[in-house]
Amino acid sequence: MWRFVKGFLSGALIGAIVGFALGIFAFPYMFPPPEAQESLSREETGAQVAKGTFIHANPNDPVHYGKGAVSVFPRTVFLGEDFEVGPGPDFHVYLVPKAEIRDSSEVKNTMFVDLGRLRAFKGSQNYAIPAGVDLKNFPSVVIWCQQFGVLISPADLTFE
Repeated sequence: MWRFVKGFLSGALIGAIVGFALGIFAFPYMFPPPEAQESLSREETGAQVAKGTFIHANPNDPVHYGKGAVSVFPRTVFLGEDFEVGPGPDFHVYLVPKAEIRDSSEVKNTMFVDLGRLRAFKGSQNYAIPAGVDLKNFPSVVIWCQQFGVLISPADLTFE
């Protein structure tokens, strides 16, 4: 009898742990946040400095992907209406001083500028650029998962 109780309790504990872990990873897929719909005021931001498109850096990875336009203005990074990334925890928007980023290791060892936490996985969003940042030194905008140190989606910028 005691053996049955120990087996039952061990199974319940393992089941609870596995269920909790699966719930944490499945939560953003089951209950995604609403789509962002921020607008961009050209008078406040100035003339467009650069533009780019988010890409799926590793086609073999079905979870970490991104797509859509990004526009850079003197004081703002604007993710376009067609912006979308796969859901996950603790995503941030970075300006990175390296071009053509395709791997996580290329971001980990650089001095990036963190523009803040991604507010939505889909839709238009504005991110303020800190004063004193020389945009010519940052040819990439990257969506990065801080929790796991993983590249989600890079965008190479073309300066105008």
